[in-house]
Amino acid sequence: MTREPIEPDRRGFVYPDVQKKIYWEYYGPGHREVVCLLNGLAMHTGSWNSVLPSLLHEYDILLFDYVGQGRSTPVDTSVFISDLGDCLILIIDRLDIDRLHLLGISYGGFVALDFARRHQHRLHTLALSGILLSREELFGMYQEISLRFYRAGEVGFELYTHYLYEKIFGEAFVRRAKPYLEKMRLAFFKRYQHQVHSLIRFTEAQNPFFEGLEEHLPGFRAIRTPTLLLAGAQDRVILPAVQRKIADILPVTRFEVIDNSGHVVYLEQRDSFFSLLERFFGAKSIEF
Repeated sequence: MTREPIEPDRRGFVYPDVQKKIYWEYYGPGHREVVCLLNGLAMHTGSWNSVLPSLLHEYDILLFDYVGQGRSTPVDTSVFISDLGDCLILIIDRLDIDRLHLLGISYGGFVALDFARRHQHRLHTLALSGILLSREELFGMYQEISLRFYRAGEVGFELYTHYLYEKIFGEAFVRRAKPYLEKMRLAFFKRYQHQVHSLIRFTEAQNPFFEGLEEHLPGFRAIRTPTLLLAGAQDRVILPAVQRKIADILPVTRFEVIDNSGHVVYLEQRDSFFSLLERFFGAKSIEF
């Protein structure tokens, strides 16, 4: 039986400028600590619905769509990762949230890292998965291949969705979820087939992020927020060894590898992933 979607207790928009509106959702009674889950590149707020019960029994949850995702404005203009973090500031100020736990998976990890560099005073903890903070040739090649698919028209983009679903998941998850993968892939294709420009803009936004790494490295090294980094042992998008390099930059970081998982650890090994997160959030320390 398909579970009914969980409805947010509050929802709304913030307006970073006259051209853009950013959609947000809030789950919970409003008096508990808040966890913000940052979307990956191809996600939207609804992508988290199946895993919300893993945290809602202890924490309130905040979600939002980046410009070009979900119910936020799908404008075809340049995107900067820092702007996505600025949208989060607008939302938490509106909701009177002083500090929160921040989880960034995949592309959301870029947003989370930049947010922590500029606003660590607004964080209890920082959790990351499937992300990097170094220039890597293989990741650069993956980025350029993705852009070529995006720019190749509808046929090229549909081919990309097949390529992506082969690359991001580990063997164990593919065997377990094989009956549902085609439905998932098709939903992704339909969601973006008429606004592939959003994926292009998100991917292009990684360039200034990486170009600014040397300049911003002291700021990243100054992050004292307790940080948990969870890598999938079979991640072929960003190898665990590459993710581990973040622990050499952020001084208060615990690195864990989750077995039998590819890039999407929160979905592939849900119990292990959220069990570690809960213990970490509760301790507000890497000693848990």
